[in-house]
Amino acid sequence: MNTQMLMETAKAMVANDKGLLAMDESNPTCNKRFAALGIPQTEEARRAYRELIVTTPGLAESINGAILCDETIWQCQDDGTPFIKVLINAGIIPGIKVDLGVKDMAGHPGEKITEGLDGLRERLKKYAHIGARFAKWRAVITIGTGIPSRGCIEANANALARYAALCQKVGLVPIVEPEVLMDGGHTMEQCFEVTERVLRTVFNQLYNQRVMPEGMILKPNMVLPGLTCPKQETVEEVADATVKCLLRAVPAAVPGITFLSGGQSGELASARLNAMNVRFKSRSPWALAFSFARAIQQPALAIWKGEAMNVTAAQQALCHRARCNAAACRGEYEAAMEGV
Repeated sequence: MNTQMLMETAKAMVANDKGLLAMDESNPTCNKRFAALGIPQTEEARRAYRELIVTTPGLAESINGAILCDETIWQCQDDGTPFIKVLINAGIIPGIKVDLGVKDMAGHPGEKITEGLDGLRERLKKYAHIGARFAKWRAVITIGTGIPSRGCIEANANALARYAALCQKVGLVPIVEPEVLMDGGHTMEQCFEVTERVLRTVFNQLYNQRVMPEGMILKPNMVLPGLTCPKQETVEEVADATVKCLLRAVPAAVPGITFLSGGQSGELASARLNAMNVRFKSRSPWALAFSFARAIQQPALAIWKGEAMNVTAAQQALCHRARCNAAACRGEYEAAMEGV
């Protein structure tokens, strides 16, 4: 394990008040979003859309790294240049999602477990060989009646830790993503309690598996009320609760926290991240950044609609959302930017 390289890559992923672009949707998820806009659900359509993203002019001004899925990391743009090379040439660090998705957890109704540890060591070596420098694994935690259970939290935390240890062994920085879902009517206080419990368990397992915190990135949810909760706290209250929770559970040695958007609108995700940096940037032990998917991509996808003539306008929309989030990393995002 090259500890120096891992630390340098992890720092580079959150350097200069920039974040990560998640473009690693599974094929079924991508197809679902295409179907809603009347876009053909084909491999070629997915390739064309990912080409639109990786060739967006100026994207590296706001984005340090891009998370790809297995299909995308092997694809090329029209002229035959591999996407991974396009990203590297643009100054964007390529990464890869390596989990195989969430499944129903046996014996735990309403709860999920992430699969993909079998054969992971060899897959990681293959991705590292073609140029990936980091990886991602997502665990899903649901808040509901009697859940999450201790068994679900511990099983997912153990899988995250084993994945992270394998990543560091082959020289890839692991993004550790324990997502407490926004679905449901739970309060922000309930989300705080569950998120803290999940993060404490995850970092205990990471320690047990000898994962080096300086060579990893945490990708958590923000501490939010459920989507159907009658009380929806202010942007500032969410920022305070989120950072308070993280300070209780995340080691200062972790170089960066790149939040998932988790179904938030692009504008709201930017505003909440901005509030965290306005209020805590000067005293936060870690960089507070982003690793958004829909919150960056959705406006561009809605403009593109599978039509070549819309590529430039879609790229401009993508770049705009990326710039808004980079501004939020500096604590300089304003709602007025949305009219630009």
